[in-house]
Amino acid sequence: MTRKFTKSILTMGAGIVALALGVSGASAEARKLPANCNEAKPAIGVALPNTVNPYYIAMQDSFKKNGAAQGFNVNVAIANDNDSNQLSQIDSFVQQGVCAVVLNAVNSGPGAASVRALNQAGIPVFTVNVIVSEDDLKTQNASFIEYVGADQKAGGKQIGEQILKDLGANAKIVVGIIGDPDQIPTNQRDEGLGGALKKNSNALIVGTLNGKVDPNVSLQVAGDMLQAHPDINILWADTGPHAVGALQAITQQGKADSVKLYAFCAADTPLTATYAACAAQEPADYAKIAVENLKKYLGGADVPAEVLRPLKIFINGQTPGPGEVG
Repeated sequence: MTRKFTKSILTMGAGIVALALGVSGASAEARKLPANCNEAKPAIGVALPNTVNPYYIAMQDSFKKNGAAQGFNVNVAIANDNDSNQLSQIDSFVQQGVCAVVLNAVNSGPGAASVRALNQAGIPVFTVNVIVSEDDLKTQNASFIEYVGADQKAGGKQIGEQILKDLGANAKIVVGIIGDPDQIPTNQRDEGLGGALKKNSNALIVGTLNGKVDPNVSLQVAGDMLQAHPDINILWADTGPHAVGALQAITQQGKADSVKLYAFCAADTPLTATYAACAAQEPADYAKIAVENLKKYLGGADVPAEVLRPLKIFINGQTPGPGEVG
């Protein structure tokens, strides 16, 4: 389900959004905004997948804090990782007549149905973190105003370059991926990693197993991968929860000296000789940007169709700070 999410496509998408929502100038009136936007304290809906992952806890707190600072009444809905739940919550936002919605879709494909429901209601929708599938958006004839998130491919590339630096440009590298093939951001991270490793002709990726962004599932599948491929010397975990499970699997199988873990950062977990490097996102920052740009948009200003934020890289001996997670 990997797709190329280029600025040119997004810019074109922004034009489609403009037409769909009646945006032709800088005035808020031309955008045919919901009536709630005229209230002294407009209501915005925020749709998140869960609050089990520390990533979403940080994001929720930031939406509440920064939403209030921008003069919004923030209503957060938690889908418990269920697409149907999330669509029902979006329908509830529509019934409430909220001014706008920020959507962190549970999954890239089904998220398009939520965008479509908001489009039909004339409610502006911003997306954050999980990229909604372009193909599904086309099928649904749906579009959003803006996407805010990490530069996922760049993060994977940075970690791939770190692997080559740590092991050597010509070293034998055998990589197993604990990922989530159903999500566009994780696929982009894997793509970035693979592209960087191509510089070493001795680097091989043996396959990907789905950790479902769950430490327990990741523990099981990482263990399976290490047993099936005893020559693996690198595990790549493309989310923080995947990293937690993969690190446990390495330890349980007594391979802490022979297998290194590279990942998107697990919350509050120190980097070691085994857990060698990670890339950290800053979900609180993404929420802050989304709310600020939503405020600008409602005021009649143009906003970028895409905001990609750089990632922080941590290595052996360092520990990501609060809110610096994968």
